[in-house]
Amino acid sequence: MLIVGLTGGIGAGKSEVSRLLVEHGAHLVDADRIAREVVEPGTPGLAAVVEAFGESVLAADGSLDRPKLGEIVFADPERRAVLNGIVHPLVGARSAELQRQAPEDGVVVHDVPLLAENGLAALYDLVIVVDVEPETQIARLVRSRGMSEEEARSRMAAQAGRGERLAVADIVIDNEVSLDALRERVAEVWAGLDARAKADR
Repeated sequence: MLIVGLTGGIGAGKSEVSRLLVEHGAHLVDADRIAREVVEPGTPGLAAVVEAFGESVLAADGSLDRPKLGEIVFADPERRAVLNGIVHPLVGARSAELQRQAPEDGVVVHDVPLLAENGLAALYDLVIVVDVEPETQIARLVRSRGMSEEEARSRMAAQAGRGERLAVADIVIDNEVSLDALRERVAEVWAGLDARAKADR
């Protein structure tokens, strides 16, 4: 089994790369999706978040009001650390459970937005970084997610810098390209990953 960490800054196109890898046969462990699961209504995770941040972070239906919580934690590194201390252990446990379900000669791709920030590179056999220019990230966030430029810059500032991500990369996928070119690059990367996973069996 080959364990791969996939990361990239917000707006870099990491989700598209993970989708393409899954098309080739990768077993995806999506940290963002798991992070939502572990704070669904009725979970110990949501109870812990409410205890730490108050009931104002709940929506009317009892679910987590993610935009409200985001406003709190993105503006305050200490509060963000509190949230991470609740959510990250829960995500880690669920990720490990999903990884165990993959076949022995499979490629498991962990889609981890904060891989560089949290010093997680050593957990993986190799790390793939999806890379674009910071100005491209901003343009995409404004266009596709409806953020203001100020909001986009704030979200980016809460993440590792481009240099920090590239420093942990074993493979870099440049996403300043057309979708067809990206598909070709991902296919090339996949061929190497798949061959290594089968050789390591």
